[in-house]
Amino acid sequence: MLWFIVKRILWSIPTMVLISIATFIIIQLPPGDYVTAYIAELEETGESITAVEAAELRASFGLDRPMIVQYWDWISNIVFYGDFGLSLDWKLPVSDLLWDRIALTLMISTLSLVLTWIIAIPIGVYSATRQYSVFDYVFTVLGFLGRGIPDFLLALVLMWLGFAYFNFHVGGLFSPEMADAPLSMAKFWDLLAHLWVPVVVLATGGAAGLLRVMRANMLEELGKPYVETAYAQGMGEREVVWRYPVRVALNPFFSTVGWALPALISGDVITAVVLNLPTTGPLLLRALLNQDMYMAGGFILILSIFTIIGTLLSDILLTLTDPRIRHA
Repeated sequence: MLWFIVKRILWSIPTMVLISIATFIIIQLPPGDYVTAYIAELEETGESITAVEAAELRASFGLDRPMIVQYWDWISNIVFYGDFGLSLDWKLPVSDLLWDRIALTLMISTLSLVLTWIIAIPIGVYSATRQYSVFDYVFTVLGFLGRGIPDFLLALVLMWLGFAYFNFHVGGLFSPEMADAPLSMAKFWDLLAHLWVPVVVLATGGAAGLLRVMRANMLEELGKPYVETAYAQGMGEREVVWRYPVRVALNPFFSTVGWALPALISGDVITAVVLNLPTTGPLLLRALLNQDMYMAGGFILILSIFTIIGTLLSDILLTLTDPRIRHA
């Protein structure tokens, strides 16, 4: 077990190097650079700059240097100093912009993930143990609706309901009068009043999908001989179901930690834009649109690190919960 973890950690080092190189190349593939996007933005307002001014601007940002030099400066500052560079668009350190928003993103995404599991696991188990019952059909219909309705559309519906019937501001995470107020209990309660909308929106689609996965896995496990043997030994239904089949059926939940962990950081970009959430998703979208390479590159690199960490956690959890994997 220990050697397995050490080996996976060692393999993650060259993986991260390759990911960082690929990330830096990909964000520079679109034609032009930040200065090109900046000039286009100026032209839309009727202003312009000369070619000499554009060249000086590129030199000030270091965009006139070879790509390999830019990459080395970027990655060496990250590794040795934890410096992700300066955002060309915001004119602020990338680290300051990212860490300010990651806390709120983590809070929303973690609550959504917990709510997803709370909904999906018990309903999936119930639907499997009561197959073809009335509630099984009801949960099946709700599951398909949850998967079919886009998150941003559900967000718009909840925003309309909140404004029309409950008369409160549902965009963002704080009311306008509380947005810049100092931390207090009143601001905390205002946050909770706005937090339920993004949490419910993000949890709906995930719960609908995992519910179907849990039901299918449970149906497969309930028909196996070890379950019949447990019943033959006189064990009750609740003990049999939750002690044996559920443990095996939970494997897909553990295996999705690899992508669930980076999703906690990125969040749902479209939903965040619709709800005007101060999370990391809209920040990444703006960086990509404006070709802010240090912001986009730093964000994608952080997501890649969390993907590798999440994959490692998935492997560890699966080896702990499933003896078949541990002894393979």
